[in-house]
Amino acid sequence: MKGKPSSLGRATQILIVDDHPIIREGLAHLLNMHEDLHVCCAAASAEEAMAAVACQPDLAIVDLSLHSNSGLDLVKTLRQHYPKLAILVLSMHDETLFAERALRAGANGYLMKLEATEHILNAIREVLAGNVYLSAAMHERLARALTVPKQIPTGSIASLSEREFEVLHLIGLGFSTREIAGKLNRSIKTIEAHQANIKEKLDICNGKELMRFAIQWIESQ
Repeated sequence: MKGKPSSLGRATQILIVDDHPIIREGLAHLLNMHEDLHVCCAAASAEEAMAAVACQPDLAIVDLSLHSNSGLDLVKTLRQHYPKLAILVLSMHDETLFAERALRAGANGYLMKLEATEHILNAIREVLAGNVYLSAAMHERLARALTVPKQIPTGSIASLSEREFEVLHLIGLGFSTREIAGKLNRSIKTIEAHQANIKEKLDICNGKELMRFAIQWIESQ
């Protein structure tokens, strides 16, 4: 697909990476309505994204939940191989858990899919302008985090079995229970049992706390 020239020159070329066709098509339709934006390619997986990036996009919009890979790993790979590429993460995942990690991986911004359309366009333009885009609430949260030490739940990781340790690591990388089951070739119920054991051994109350712990643990390594 050729980019549509705007009155100001070449339209910004955009790569969309999302494993849901409706999201890809809907977002492409939205962006292509603007003269200075054009979706030049789309991909459903990390492998397709690395092939599609040959279209030389200026911006990649990446979902974190991809069938075969972690979107965070894709962000890291894109940043490593294409340092000038602007990257915006657009995800259903809670920004309080994943936004900071996405920025550390190399993203220039993070936006939740439930945000209104005007926020998506604003995020794209902010990132293209060389700025970091986060919601106002997330900006405030990160500002507070600079002055308050991270609190990680007590408990001994050494008490975990090898499989529990592996599950905790994958949780910290952002994989869902279903994705972890697929990666480890185990049933979802088995993974849920491992998660229950981890929470008990680490004195963690619920799934959200477990995810937060796992992410903070990986960041501290």
